[in-house]
Amino acid sequence: MPALNQAALDFLLSRRSRPAKTLARPAPDRAALLTLLTAAARSPDHGKLEPRRFIVLEGAALHRIAGAVEACGARLGKDADAVAKARSAFADSPLCVAVIESPVDSEKVPAIEQTYSAGAVCLALLNAALAAGWGANWLSGWASHDASFRTEALDLAPQERIAGFLHIGTEKSTPPDRPRPDLSAKTTWVEA
Repeated sequence: MPALNQAALDFLLSRRSRPAKTLARPAPDRAALLTLLTAAARSPDHGKLEPRRFIVLEGAALHRIAGAVEACGARLGKDADAVAKARSAFADSPLCVAVIESPVDSEKVPAIEQTYSAGAVCLALLNAALAAGWGANWLSGWASHDASFRTEALDLAPQERIAGFLHIGTEKSTPPDRPRPDLSAKTTWVEA
């Protein structure tokens, strides 16, 4: 029988993201954030390619990104409410970590597996922040899928994409939990 880590299992069975709009200062300082980033970097990585990197956005950088989102929304013809919501996610964020998918040419590891690895890093960073007692939310949004935004706002290389924006801070209010999936409808057992 394997050794049970009940505390970790209990955390995973009860974990829940905190909406970005409920997060405020304080946010983790650099030392605390480095611990969270270290935990996230331990995610599965076929071929040890490290096909992801982090961009930590703080203070004025968050306001600059908020402005870039607003400009992107105007260029794409997004409605004012969608632009305001996307803009405030950055302008009001206490701290944001952009997880960047940075694929590596490999004959052995397909690009899609590198994409999955970047997604695993997002979830690991989210869970590390929550386990450390912070409020956290993993978002992407329409601007993150726009090549011009990625280049202008974050200076990404053409092959790089945003796997997620992880907003981290102190939760100021707790909304009710959302309904969870019915596992009997989502699970197939195969015995032969």
